[in-house]
Amino acid sequence: MNVRPKDKVTAVFRRLFKSSHSKEEGPNKPSGSAQGSPARRLLRSYKDTVSPASSSQAPSPGFSTKTKKEETAAQNKSVRAKRLMKEFRDLQRLKNSQQEPIFTVELVEDNLFEWYVKVYKVDGESDLMQDMLELGIHYILLHLIFPENFPFAPPFMRLISPRIEKGFIMEGGAICMELLTPRGWASAYTVEAVIMQFAASVVKGQGRVQRKNKGQKVFNRRTAEESFRSLVRTHDKYGWVTPSLSDG
Repeated sequence: MNVRPKDKVTAVFRRLFKSSHSKEEGPNKPSGSAQGSPARRLLRSYKDTVSPASSSQAPSPGFSTKTKKEETAAQNKSVRAKRLMKEFRDLQRLKNSQQEPIFTVELVEDNLFEWYVKVYKVDGESDLMQDMLELGIHYILLHLIFPENFPFAPPFMRLISPRIEKGFIMEGGAICMELLTPRGWASAYTVEAVIMQFAASVVKGQGRVQRKNKGQKVFNRRTAEESFRSLVRTHDKYGWVTPSLSDG
């Protein structure tokens, strides 16, 4: 009684494998031992139907290893670095060629994208220059930060010291100057042009060294950035109108 079920199962498997064997007959039938067992034939047929993608195929745009945005950012960074290295070297040579330079530049913690600028001279007949001489202030210290898309976008510049009243200097030390806004900027402008424009603007705005402790403006980077963003929004909406001296 126990032998018959086993015989039936064996017969079923034989018919199944015989059927599978007969399907392989024909022009493409493998010969000899290449046919292998039914399991190997099944594995071989699976490999034949699912082949790996050829390495010569172009990658799908959706799976590109580097997006267009990343490539553009990398290109901008390269352009920014080359431009700033050239300008920094030019300004160092200019400083070395002058006994009493109008201004000097130095990197902030060896960061090519952040500079300190020391302006030693403005208009000698201006009240601001007289204030500096009287108070023993040797230079005006500026901080420049160059964005990733410089020179196609302007640097952010703020005054650190001394604290200056009027002169188009805003809260935080932000500087109200059209040249520093996206609308007024051109990629051909150099750092030297920016500094010389500042020296002229602060005098034109009747800037004076602040001597009162009461009611002093807050001078820090965060406040300067907020003031400058507000300035840009205002000029984008109403156009560029030089503010009154009382607002500077």
